[in-house]
Amino acid sequence: MAVTLHTSLGDLKLELYCDTTPRTSYNFLALAASNYYDNTLFHRNIKGFMVQGGDPTGTGKGGESIWGGKFQDELHPDNKHSKRGIVSMANSGPNTNASQFFITYAKHAHLDGAYTVFGRVIDGLDTLDAMERVPVDSKHRPSTSITLERITIHANPIADQMVVYSTPTGPPEHQT
Repeated sequence: MAVTLHTSLGDLKLELYCDTTPRTSYNFLALAASNYYDNTLFHRNIKGFMVQGGDPTGTGKGGESIWGGKFQDELHPDNKHSKRGIVSMANSGPNTNASQFFITYAKHAHLDGAYTVFGRVIDGLDTLDAMERVPVDSKHRPSTSITLERITIHANPIADQMVVYSTPTGPPEHQT
């Protein structure tokens, strides 16, 4: 499963972990397909730690899942914050995932078990480098906007298998 984030600083190609985080991947892909993330800002940027986006308000306080609220964590033992370029859901505590996500600038094992890891950068680490170099203010907001212009979905096995998660907690439905 692959998507490309087209940012104002270049492209980031991601592999999503649809097999181990199907609900999170479904949420991200559905939001991407609906253009929800288009022209949103990466509103938080902490060198050596991570860059965060996915909030259409640009404040870091907004965003909803495709179900209109929050959804549960999908913590998998194989998915770790083990290197640069790991993609995780941002949250405000357990089971509070919505639309915001972050991409790590380094290994951060202390995040394991608290944030749903649902992908990794597979191409575009030069773009991630450029993002990390953007100066920030005292609240870690980029001094120059870093914009997520649009997302290209290259492959979507969840849609290909006609799987739908119609509720944030219920079982998947297979469409025919």
